[in-house]
Amino acid sequence: MPKANYRKGSFTHQQVRCAATLHKAANADASPCPTILMVHGWGGTQLTLVTHFITAFNDAGFCVVTFDYPGWGDSEGLPRNVINPWKREKTVESALAYAKSLPEVDNSNIILWGSSFGGGHVVRIAAEHPELRGAIAQVPMLDGFLTVKAAPLSRLLRFGLDIVRDLINPFATRYLPIISEAGGYSSMDRDGAWRVEEWIRTHLERLNDNRVAARSLATMSFYRPFRYLKLIQIPTLVIGATRDTVAPFDEAGVKRMSSGSVEIRTIDANHFDPYLEPWFEENIKLQLDFAKKLNAR
Repeated sequence: MPKANYRKGSFTHQQVRCAATLHKAANADASPCPTILMVHGWGGTQLTLVTHFITAFNDAGFCVVTFDYPGWGDSEGLPRNVINPWKREKTVESALAYAKSLPEVDNSNIILWGSSFGGGHVVRIAAEHPELRGAIAQVPMLDGFLTVKAAPLSRLLRFGLDIVRDLINPFATRYLPIISEAGGYSSMDRDGAWRVEEWIRTHLERLNDNRVAARSLATMSFYRPFRYLKLIQIPTLVIGATRDTVAPFDEAGVKRMSSGSVEIRTIDANHFDPYLEPWFEENIKLQLDFAKKLNAR
């Protein structure tokens, strides 16, 4: 856990209790503070790959709120580990309302933060919440069609078979691994995805529930949040990775599709590198500089 005070809590989304945590610097005073609401990615739970980010934001004077989606991590909900991006966006809305309700949070000074699949959610929600101070989306999944297109045909056919098997048997969810070593059968085996397992064992000292319902993959190609980039009115930082094959990032194309409120930056990295050293230092500096600039306004 980050070296900070933290308080566990929860909010209710569509009658499901969702676990949440407020992280605050140990030396912070009692006044409401500017806050980062973290929106996690495809198979992530509250602390997956983000403890260093939480510490950095806390040290810079920000509170951080994290949460688990229904059916994931410490949240209630069945079946477990199912992903529907449009339902997840609704959960983020509930998490945002929860964050605004916390006495420690300055509800007029919230920055929405999202990574990977969650970065796509942030793009959509940033376009619909002009009251937010700003938004950050790192290695965002902006076009699910491109993600699906990058997978080999043989893999897509196997995915299709598992999706059908999952959908036709509502009483027994069919799962596949979230991540695997390169060439393994999982929803993500590229860009060194397996490093996530090592990171969790090292930093969280627990085992990861490395499974996702096969039906989740059926939604991927239809989820294309890049369409909302042009509608964003709040200051938004989008950080793409130039060698990303999980969520391919076309810097010139993203710039063409974005409003003038969107700042585009890139890191010479693949999809998972920006969470890890040595790329993390460059990544967090971009984010802290942006967040501090927003709070200097």
